[in-house]
This record gives sequence, C-alpha cells and structure tokens, in this order.
Amino acid sequence: GATLLGLPVPPGFTISTDVCNLYLKTGGLSNELKAEAKESLAFVEEALGKKFGDPKNPLLVSCRSGARKSMPGMMETVLNVGLTTSTVPGLIEISQNERFVYDSYRRLIMMYSDVVMEKAAGIEPEEGHGIRAQMERILDRTKKSAGCLTDTCLNVEHLKELCEEFKDAVRKTLGKEFPDDPFEQLWGAVGAVFKSWGGARAIAYRRIENIPDEWGTACTVQAMVFGNTGNKSATGVAFSRNPATGVNEFYGEFLINAQGEDVVAGTRTPNAMNEASKNEQSKDLPTLEEAMPEMYNQLVDIRDILEKDTKDMIDLEFTIEDNKLFLVQHRVGKRTATAALNIAMDMLKNGEIDEETAILRMDPDQLGQLLYPILDSNAEAQAIPIARGLPAGPGGAVGQIVFTSEAAVQWKKNGKAVILIREETSPEDIEGMRAANAVLTARGGMTSHAALVTRGWGKCCIVGAAGLDINTFEKQVIIGDTVFKEGDLLTLNGTEGLVYAGELPMIEATENPLLKEFMGLIDKYRRLGVRANADTPEDAKIALGFGAEGIGLFRTEHMFYGSGSDEPLFLLRKMIMSNTRSERLHALKELEPFVKKDVKATM
Repeated sequence: GATLLGLPVPPGFTISTDVCNLYLKTGGLSNELKAEAKESLAFVEEALGKKFGDPKNPLLVSCRSGARKSMPGMMETVLNVGLTTSTVPGLIEISQNERFVYDSYRRLIMMYSDVVMEKAAGIEPEEGHGIRAQMERILDRTKKSAGCLTDTCLNVEHLKELCEEFKDAVRKTLGKEFPDDPFEQLWGAVGAVFKSWGGARAIAYRRIENIPDEWGTACTVQAMVFGNTGNKSATGVAFSRNPATGVNEFYGEFLINAQGEDVVAGTRTPNAMNEASKNEQSKDLPTLEEAMPEMYNQLVDIRDILEKDTKDMIDLEFTIEDNKLFLVQHRVGKRTATAALNIAMDMLKNGEIDEETAILRMDPDQLGQLLYPILDSNAEAQAIPIARGLPAGPGGAVGQIVFTSEAAVQWKKNGKAVILIREETSPEDIEGMRAANAVLTARGGMTSHAALVTRGWGKCCIVGAAGLDINTFEKQVIIGDTVFKEGDLLTLNGTEGLVYAGELPMIEATENPLLKEFMGLIDKYRRLGVRANADTPEDAKIALGFGAEGIGLFRTEHMFYGSGSDEPLFLLRKMIMSNTRSERLHALKELEPFVKKDVKATM
C-alpha cells in the first residue's frame, strides 16, 4: 500500500500466508517455492543494482512477519541476512565504513542464532541460558572492558572480536557452525518467520486477542536499509497521534546510529521525535526535529499521507540511512481506551469517518477499561513516589511484585494481584504480562515492547523507571535505599508514571463527557436493550448514567453488605434466629423501613 502511495519503501517481495500454512504442514520450503523466491529476488537486485551473495556488491535483506492482524513483537524478524565472510569485504569496500559492516554482522549472528538456530529448532533453554542471553553477556563484558556505556561507542576491533566470540558461542552452545552461505541464511530466516506463528508467545497472544490459528503469517523479504552507518543515520518508531491520549500530535522516538530492534527492544532509552514526545528521560536530548529537520518534515508528510489513506491512527517504523529517509513498515497503531475514544470522536468531528465507523473503532473491552478504578488523588497527594518512569499504560494498579512471567501466571492462578517487574520485557513475557495487574520496567521507551503490548490491552504500565536495581535470581529490587522482595506490595500510577511503596486506595473513574456522547451515538444504531445488575441505589444510579434501560437482576441481600448496613444486618439476623412466629414478624416489621427505603431508591 505504501509503495503505491509513492512513499520511499525499500523494494522487496512477500511470501503469502498460504505458503506459511503449507510450510507448517510439510516442515520445509519446496524447491519450486525457492525458485519463485529467487525470481522475485532478481527484481529487487535489478532495482538496486546489487546481487544477493555477490562478494563485490552484496544485497542484504530483512525477513519480517506480516500477519492479517497486528501482533507487535509476537513473531520473528531477522535483519542483515546475506552477510558472510565472503560478502563482508565487498560491503566494506562499497560503504568505506568497516565499523558499520562489523556492527551489522554481529547483529546478524546474534539475531539469526537466537531466532533460527535456537527458537525455530525447538530448543527451549532455561531463562538466562539461551544463546541470545549468552551473547548479551559477552557484549556487556566487551563494553565494560572498553569503558563504553552503549554499543555505539565500540570500535571496529571490538566488533570484530565480538563476531568471533559470538560464532564460538554458537559452536559451543548449539553444536554447529554459524551458516556462511547467503541462501542458507535466507531459507533459514524465512522458515523461522513461518515457524514463529506456532511459537508459544504467538499462540498465547492469539488466544488473548481471539485470532484464528489458521490465518498464518506472511513473510516479507525486503532490501536492507541501514540506520547504523553513523551519526547521519537513525531508526525510529512513530505514531500519527499520541497512542496514550489520542491527542492529534505526531508522537515517536528514535535512536541515532542504530537498527530497528534497538528501539522496540527497549535496551537503549531513545530520543524524542519532537517537543510533544519528550519525557523525563529525553527532555535534555536533541529531538529529530532539531537534529535532522529535513528528515522530520519528510516524516510528517508521510504521516499525513498514511493517515489520510487509512483514516486511522498509524504506527510506522522508519530508517534514515545517510540522510535518506525510508519507511520500513506501517500498521494501524495499538492505543489505550482513552486514545481510541478521543481519536474516533475527533475523526468523526472532522468528517474523516462516519458515525458507524466511529462506533466500530472502539473495542467493547476498551469501553470497560474507561470505567476501571484510578488512584485516590487525596491519598496520592500524601504519598511520596519512590520511582518515576514513563507513563506507558493508563490507570492505577496495586499488586504484589514478581520478577518472572512464570511467577506472574502462577500467582494469578492462586488468586493474587501481581505487578510484573522486568529490566525490559521481551515477547516471551506475553503470558506473564497478561496475568499481571501492571508491568514495571527499568529500561525502554514509549515505543518499547512493554509499552506497545500493554497499551493495546489498556493495562497499567510504567517503562524506563530509572533507579530500579533488579535482581531476578534473588527475586528482589532495590529502589533508593529500600529492598523490595517478591510478594511485597507496590502501587503504580500508569497515567503519571509514578511508583509508590505499599498499597494506596483506589476510587472509581470519574465520568467522561466524551464517553457519554459516544454512548449516545451507539444508542442511535443499537438494536439490543440493556438492563443492569443493580443491588443498591448507587449501582442503579451508575447504571442509569451509562444508558441502562432498567434493572435485570436485583439481589436484595446485597443491601446488607457495605457501609450503613450494620443495623439492617442485625435485624436480618434477629429475624433468622427468631424462635416464634411473633418474634419473626416483629423483626420483619423493624426491618421493613430499611428494605423499603433501599428498594424504592434503587427502583
């Protein structure tokens, strides 16, 4: 779609969902399919004047998943496919940038060995023992010895050394050599994308989102564009509107001299796109609008074209390679319930969509999220925050802290409300994130995996909370001078990005005038009447305010619970314990005014 709109999209081709389903049945790619893929690859080679696997002028590609419905982070992507010991020298000669080439090569080795050689092969190591975790430790060790805080500080020699250490880790852990044939890499990457449809996290996400298993995923093979060639290159993720509030402002984050996975993985806290996107962590860093104004203005134009075409809020991933902008992928963006309501009503008001479309833009579950409790502002005013992060998911949450997804799932099964704390979340954490009341991470920005997924669920989430010293193995986190262990209570304000020790009280969400307007819109088209379960005058009043036409179930016993129920409850017990008919009638007579008052007020 974006290519037909004349936007700067790297050339590529898509292998369909039908092929995915066939692959999952047969367990491999047929020779006929490989021949067709090579034909399609030839068109990409011709368009760019490069050849896949050519030692002198190599074409590199990415392999990305593309399901019918957006599943952020749930399926695999492999970048820099086609880099081998024979193509590395040619790319160095053409780019005249040895550091960039070895940076791309170490990224390929890490990503490919994790996605293709381990996960797609069905190897399931314990947490912290997988090939990627081992390579992350090697990378951290190299950065430490080089005196570097980030990987952008590493020089060519460091990166060359990393490539060899990574290959050695593959040999020792996976018992085989890292593939040095470009087509072996390509077929492995395509197969891994297809296999990831059947991966545990993708299945879990589909179950949560009610996505049919038979849909399958496509695989897009696309020419690589590089955001890691130097300080005139960058990569980022942007939303055509603010995904947390729905305000009509361009919103996003980017990293200079990086590749796309760095932004969504949350391993580096990114710069803001513009003033509207700034937060506590990026407030002193240059924005894209300031650092690369021409690129920013082009991106604004792309945003306008895409939103006009789709008539919806768009999530887009972009790469800048040596001051040249490319749109890598785009999709309809995940948003909070508040944002969904604001965007739908704003687009309706501006005549961009009609009333029926506006109604369908709100998922029924999102309507419920708008009624979720929030922190009591009076109690919060008396409390002192122990940590502060980015407000990635709305509302408030109280829970006992846990440090692994497995623990979150188990504690939830035992009826406990939990808050999942992680350095940063990965797609493997999907079930734990779903089970938790809220998610808190030490790293990552507003476009990181944790933020994207929880925002789509309307779940309370704070990311990039500096000052969290997390020890997963000891099951504890140090915040300031205080040690919090598994099971301790924390309270999160996801709307403001604030963390409190202990439990703060919650209150019902305040009435939203825009929601009332939206519900009135629904009344014009609905064909089903709704009656509420209401047991008290307060319940009936709330139900009436949200459009209920009456009471469907009125359970009178609930009058004897809650505040002000001590006397009627005593009289009810007195009636039950009566020994004679006259005693019972006397107790009922005393009880009658209370019951009459509540029934009358409720009805």
